[in-house]
Amino acid sequence: MSDGARNPLRLRPVEIVGIVAAWGFVALLTAAGRVVDPRGPLLSSDVNRALIAVSFIEYAIWALLTFPIVWVATRMDATDESRIRRRVALVVLGLGIAVAVDTGLRLIRNEMLPPPQTPLGAVFRSRSVSEALLSFQFLDDFLIYLLILGTGLTRNYFIRYRDRLGETRRLHEEAADLRAQLAEARLAALRSRLNPHFLFNTLNAVAALVERDPPGVRRMLARLGELLRFSLDESNEQEITVDREVELVRRYLDIMEVRFQGRLETSLTVDDSVRNALVPTLLLQPLVENAFKHGVSMIEETGVVRIDARREGAELVLTVTDNGPGPVTPNGTGEGVANTRKRLEELYGDQQRFELRQASPDGGALVTVRLPYHTAPLEVETHSVW
Repeated sequence: MSDGARNPLRLRPVEIVGIVAAWGFVALLTAAGRVVDPRGPLLSSDVNRALIAVSFIEYAIWALLTFPIVWVATRMDATDESRIRRRVALVVLGLGIAVAVDTGLRLIRNEMLPPPQTPLGAVFRSRSVSEALLSFQFLDDFLIYLLILGTGLTRNYFIRYRDRLGETRRLHEEAADLRAQLAEARLAALRSRLNPHFLFNTLNAVAALVERDPPGVRRMLARLGELLRFSLDESNEQEITVDREVELVRRYLDIMEVRFQGRLETSLTVDDSVRNALVPTLLLQPLVENAFKHGVSMIEETGVVRIDARREGAELVLTVTDNGPGPVTPNGTGEGVANTRKRLEELYGDQQRFELRQASPDGGALVTVRLPYHTAPLEVETHSVW
C-alpha cells in the first residue's frame, strides 16, 4: 500500500491492535466452549491443551488473513464496467481461501488430536480432505471470509464518506475566503473611483479661487492635504467609526465653505449614541459631494446642507439633505449613488437600505442610508452585484 499520509485507507496501528485483540477474544471463547462443552465427554488435560492450541491456531490464521483481505477491500473503488468482474474475482478468491484454510486446519487437527482408533479421536478428528470438500464443510470458513471482507468494505465507505465531508467543508471555506477577497477587491475598486473624483473637483475649486482669495486657497489646500492623508490612512479599512467619518466630512465642509464664499450654511448633527458605530469608509463624503454638485451649486441663493447621524432601534440612520432643485429621477442614477449602493450591498447584503428622494414639495434632495447598528465587524455573506 502507499504511504498512509497519501492513502487514508491504510490500517492505523490502533486498528491493527484491535484486529489482533478481536481474533484473540474469539479464539479464547472458542477454546473455552470446546473444553467445557457439557455435551461432550470428559477430556484429559492433554486433549484440552490440544483443543485450546487448535482454537488459537485457527483464529491466528484468520487474524493474519484479515490484513490482506482488508487490503483487497481497499481496491474496490472500481468503475461500473469492472465492478462485476471484481465481485466475481472476490467470490472466487474467498472460495479458494476457505478451501485452503479448511484443509490446513483439518491437517493440523489430525496431527495434534488423538488418533482415530481411540474414542476421543473418533469425536475430534476430522474427515479426510476429499470427504470434507464433497460435504462443503469449507463454507463455514467462506462465511468468515465474507464477514471480514464486508467489514473492510464498510470501513472503506466510512473513511471515504468522512474524507468527502472534510473536503466539502474545506471547499466551502475556500469559497467563502474567495468571496471575501472578491468583495474586498470590488470595494477597493469602488473607493479608487471615489477618491480621484473628489480630488479633481477640489482642485478645480482651488483653481477658480487662486486669484480671488489666496488665504482661502491656502486653507483649502491645507484641508485637502488633511483629507488625502486621512483617506490614505483609512484606505485598507472597510469600516471606520462614525466619529472618524464625520471628521473627514468636516474637513470637506471647510473646503466647500471657502469655495462658496459665504453662500453656504451647513449643519452636522451626530447623536452621542452612534459615535462608536461602524460605517463604510468614505460613505458620507461622496453623498455630501453630490449635495453640492447636484444641489446647492445649481441655485443662486444660499445653499444649505445638513448631515445627521442617529440610531433608530437596531439601525444606524444617516441622512444628507440639501436645498437644491432635487433629484432628477427617483433614487438617482449617477455614478456616486451607484457606487455607494454597490458598496452597501457588498458589505451588508439585504440588511441595508439606500433611499434618494425629494426633501420637500419645494425641492431639495434627501439621502437616507440605513445600516445595522454595530460596533464590531459584521459577518455578512457577500452578494454579487456586478
